[in-house]
Amino acid sequence: MVNTALASAVNYEGTSFTKKYETHKIRKETWGSFYPFVFNDIMGLEEGTGRGVRVDDIKLAMKGHVMEGYKFNPASSLSSSDSGYNPTPSNDDKVHVLVCVCSGNAAEISDSVLQKMREIREAASDLGIPQLVVVTKLDEACPETEKDLQNIYKSKLVKKKMTDLSSELGIPLNCILPVKNYSQEISQHPDCDMLILNALKLILDFGNDFIEKF
Repeated sequence: MVNTALASAVNYEGTSFTKKYETHKIRKETWGSFYPFVFNDIMGLEEGTGRGVRVDDIKLAMKGHVMEGYKFNPASSLSSSDSGYNPTPSNDDKVHVLVCVCSGNAAEISDSVLQKMREIREAASDLGIPQLVVVTKLDEACPETEKDLQNIYKSKLVKKKMTDLSSELGIPLNCILPVKNYSQEISQHPDCDMLILNALKLILDFGNDFIEKF
């Protein structure tokens, strides 16, 4: 268990805790050795205008134009004249899989956020980038799942949440993956790991397919 990507236990007025464009690597058991994939974390989408990451910035990030450490500005998008703009992105700078992370225990996604998500998904589709949704905190939303995580695919409530997301975003149900956050645990749990590794495997499979295709 690691803590490379900082998180907040409290969501203040629906604002994103992440402010910068950050790359996270997964270290192997050997010190200084990493797996051959990375996660790029961004500021979250927020309801309304002038809040959260801008859709145009996500489009630029997918094309590799956003440099490491760039601090997102909800009021204006990154431009080619800014210091955080990468004018000549390499293939390693570009996004190979778009992963949207949603909370299964939150209120329904607002229309404005859904519209942003659809626009981002359309831009990713134009670039040929595969898309997945990871739904977190479903154990907090469903008592059956909280009692036994192995019930997550048996829960009618979990199925409804995933089906609703599929309908709202147009993403196939088999591309919507439930996971449980490590929130209270201080050691690894095999049921948590099973869900996380299942999601990771599909992300890597989609990424490999994209690389081979383009």
